[in-house]
Amino acid sequence: MTHTPRRLALLALVVVAAGALSVSFGASGLGPADLWRFFLGEADPTTRSILLQLRLPRAALAALVGGALGLCGCTFQALLRNPLAEPYVLGVSGGAAVGAVAVVVTGIGLRLPWSLPLGAFAGALAAMALVLAVARRASPGRMDTRVLILSGVIIGAFFNAVILLLLSIADVESFRSAIFWMMGNLSGADWGSTGLLALLLVPAALAVFSLARAFNVLSRGEEVAFYLGASVQRVKLTAYLAASLMVAAAVAAGGVIGFVGLIVPHAVRLAWGNDHRLLLPASFLAGTAFLLLADTVARLVLAPAELPTGVVTAVAGVPFFVALLLRGGRR
Repeated sequence: MTHTPRRLALLALVVVAAGALSVSFGASGLGPADLWRFFLGEADPTTRSILLQLRLPRAALAALVGGALGLCGCTFQALLRNPLAEPYVLGVSGGAAVGAVAVVVTGIGLRLPWSLPLGAFAGALAAMALVLAVARRASPGRMDTRVLILSGVIIGAFFNAVILLLLSIADVESFRSAIFWMMGNLSGADWGSTGLLALLLVPAALAVFSLARAFNVLSRGEEVAFYLGASVQRVKLTAYLAASLMVAAAVAAGGVIGFVGLIVPHAVRLAWGNDHRLLLPASFLAGTAFLLLADTVARLVLAPAELPTGVVTAVAGVPFFVALLLRGGRR
């Protein structure tokens, strides 16, 4: 742990640099010089409006969603003791997608503000409750991670079928909007949604950070952890609820953005080891930087049009993850 503060400080600098790039570049033509004048208080009203109402809230939302997904990926990998686990493995994203698609297809989103993220969040919470109920009913008195995974797969498959049903009855415009949201999209960011996401993430993230030592013990096996004094069932339940809540909030805010929660914790683990006292905060910071950079690319590559952020993370994530696997296999 002697290098932990230095490594976290390095990642924090990377986050600051990624945030500066995210705010500096976009389709409007503003550049780093305009950003500098803004911080000096010399920017014109148009520049101030673009930065305060568009770029800064979008960068803040990307940072929170990326950090949440990175931290959730690390948490699920510790909970399931599987380095290939990721935030959407337990059906939460499927529930969120059902809620969001239902709002779009029924036209509620055109009449009520914030109905899309609220619908996605409600769907994600419903998925959490279903998975947890099935898992606890199938393994009374304990929380078997194998049953939890199977429950998530089954619930996720059911929700995918519901999504296909809803899309099959949607009109062309609703179909397009639903698909675009499901690919991951941060273009609707504002300070209200960003603040609400932060309000949900902070307590859940603090709960996960408090489990770092327990995760280290749990990595040796549940029986060993029990005999070392860890409350295994409480740790697993707390980790599942906190991580699922973060996934629900992140998906509701930004859509289904894949690969962040898979490759970021895996990369940090390969670079710096398995100590969760470093791994958890490092995954949060690395996820933040990764999604900030991905969202910047999404806005620039086809400017003035935008790619869905989830497309960029997938295109970048697949070869990056293959490279990580090859590197790990040579060790």
